[in-house]
Amino acid sequence: MSYVIRGGTVYDGTGAPGVRADVKVEGGRIAAIGEGLAGDIEIDAGGEAVAPGFIDIHTHYDAQVFWDPLLTPSSWHGVTSVVAGNCGFSIAPVRRADRETMIDTLRLVEDMNPDTLAAGVTWDAFETYPEYLDAVAARGVRLNYGGYVGHTAVRIYVMGDEAFERRARPDEIAAMQDIIRAAIKAGAIGFSSSMAGTHIGAGGRPVPSRVADIEEFMALVEPLRDAGRGVISVVAGGPLGRPQIFALQRHADRPLTWTPLLTLPGFDHDAARRENDVARAAGGDVWGQTACRPIVFQETLASPFTLMRTPAFAELASATPEERAAAYRDPAWRARAGEQMVATRPPHWPGVTVSETARRPDLVGRSMSELAAERRCTPLEAMLDVALEDGLATRFNLPVANADPAEVGPLLQAEGVLIGLADSGAHVGQLCDACFATDLLGTWVREREVLTLAEAVRKLTSEPAAFLGLEGRGTLRPGMAADICVFDPETIAPGKLRRIRDFPAEGERLVADAPSGVRHVLVNGRPIRLHGEEVDVEARPGQMLGRA
Repeated sequence: MSYVIRGGTVYDGTGAPGVRADVKVEGGRIAAIGEGLAGDIEIDAGGEAVAPGFIDIHTHYDAQVFWDPLLTPSSWHGVTSVVAGNCGFSIAPVRRADRETMIDTLRLVEDMNPDTLAAGVTWDAFETYPEYLDAVAARGVRLNYGGYVGHTAVRIYVMGDEAFERRARPDEIAAMQDIIRAAIKAGAIGFSSSMAGTHIGAGGRPVPSRVADIEEFMALVEPLRDAGRGVISVVAGGPLGRPQIFALQRHADRPLTWTPLLTLPGFDHDAARRENDVARAAGGDVWGQTACRPIVFQETLASPFTLMRTPAFAELASATPEERAAAYRDPAWRARAGEQMVATRPPHWPGVTVSETARRPDLVGRSMSELAAERRCTPLEAMLDVALEDGLATRFNLPVANADPAEVGPLLQAEGVLIGLADSGAHVGQLCDACFATDLLGTWVREREVLTLAEAVRKLTSEPAAFLGLEGRGTLRPGMAADICVFDPETIAPGKLRRIRDFPAEGERLVADAPSGVRHVLVNGRPIRLHGEEVDVEARPGQMLGRA
């Protein structure tokens, strides 16, 4: 059937001002844009904006896609394309013998429920990365889906448990190159890795990518250079600083995005952005990656991801709840953890508050600084005591980055900076930033007027599409794939977060499941949302991005 989206203001994704026009969709593509168009079915867009579907470049839907092919909550917020496998944490390649290692690593670095992973992923359907893509394609997806082949997964596949312990030999690097070469040929979007100090994997050890040296990084991007396709995504840290990242991009001669470019305590984000500008001016295809939402984790001290940069917490990564509680009670451990926090950037204690607790609802909203003053102890000790009183079930709001809008705004406006870092599909019990697109349009366009509507749409559509090499997507013009979001600029907003339990093995998550202003969404010409409501939930119109 053909559709005509009637009477909206078309923002084509290029940054050009909106134009009143109809959009005709036929055969999964945009057939025409103009006035007085006719089609089999008419969709009213009067008074609304018509834009390309939004692109989420930083997700961890690698596992969730198996039990939730609708890819929620992204599909509720006008997103029509997602890219998984970020930070080096694809779930393929993986040998049967290494599945538990993979699950434990995802538990620690991405707060994924191990029981959910074990029950929800069709592990027997794949081992290699091409087989993984085949398995996802066979099941079908509601949104367009792409993925990076991840450094940590590749290293474990080649080196086994020794991937966590040592540098790779030349023959092992050659084997990893072969795996990446096959993945890119089969349709992987690119290669991803991480050197982040918070990324602690199975057994409480640094994830395997953090054990690699610069020579290994250089070798592993060569398959992309040789193929002339694919992009690179890396998390900076340790020996992989910005100079090394820029050199990596030059060696690969492929587009590269690096994270995090956030407003973090102790991090000069302005200097980092200027360094990125200099590298781009010299011809580097390098892109910082930022986020538009304040990054606030709702953590328990049973799984304190943001505190893992402190060695005393990192050493408890694989501890039992009883062992963890015993450490938290130990005065010597407390003293050591407190000293280490000072050296590794302590949390902003006035902003650390109690988020959820069944036993002490009177503490909700109270900050650790306030409780520390009342209890005559340090904020860390107050936090530990509150958690222990509640059997480690208390959730705390831990602000990590992007707290000051005056600092974030210039990053959103900057050229050479992609909007991403939503972490959709990861840390699902701790945060939900998959609603970043509706937040950008509601908060930064309508309320703060930091971006124009046309510019925000460009940042959500054609800019990431061009970086990823998604030909035929990201703009509205005849012949392009009909990925379309129709929204009301006056009301669009992400809505409130709520905690639900709808994952396999009774896994829980935070969701933003009631956005406002998202009226109609089409993926490859097929409606998945009409008049603000989901439709045709069994439809799987998404395509595999690296194969489309």
